[in-house]
Amino acid sequence: MEHVTIAPSILYVGTPVALLATENPDGSANLAPMSSAWALGQVVVLGLGAEGQTAANLAERPDLTINFPGPDHWPAVERLAPLTGRDPVPASKPRFQYEPEKFAAAGLTPAPAELVGSPVVAECPLQLEATAAAVRRDAGEEFVIVEARVLRVHADPDVVVPGTQHVDPTRWSPLIYNFRHYFGLGEELGHSFRSETPRVWRSAPSKGL
Repeated sequence: MEHVTIAPSILYVGTPVALLATENPDGSANLAPMSSAWALGQVVVLGLGAEGQTAANLAERPDLTINFPGPDHWPAVERLAPLTGRDPVPASKPRFQYEPEKFAAAGLTPAPAELVGSPVVAECPLQLEATAAAVRRDAGEEFVIVEARVLRVHADPDVVVPGTQHVDPTRWSPLIYNFRHYFGLGEELGHSFRSETPRVWRSAPSKGL
């Protein structure tokens, strides 16, 4: 296999979209889409723009929710994409516009969380309540790295293996951000040797979200 050397402007090779809800200084909720997130045990590491309202909120108020939309929710995510909760709009976001009512602008519904002050996104099949245990600048000083400790997980029953604590990967399909395009998952190819949801557990056909 031969390769060519390229210099892509972004490296979003295909990661799930998350909607982060945080608390503004006036107690209202900010909602922001992002796709730079990965989990390590019960900690989710988030990469945020340093000048965004989410980073500013988490530096002062650690409560947040991490909400994972399904593929059908991509229009709502895209409605959020050009909006910012910062006023005035940072110079680094020339194509953005200020919007204080992010949930309404996206057509999404805030719902009370159980352990944190920030709301969850009612439409999202997976919702994580979390607290920012660490907030720091990245090595290049352009972004903020957040280590969010997950306190509670809420899941749509349709994506849970009945009678267990496991998300059924044949029923749950995250919204994927792939080089600035939105995708869902394709057919299952196999599973890891560490999987706790082997195919033998599945008795019902997959349902779309």
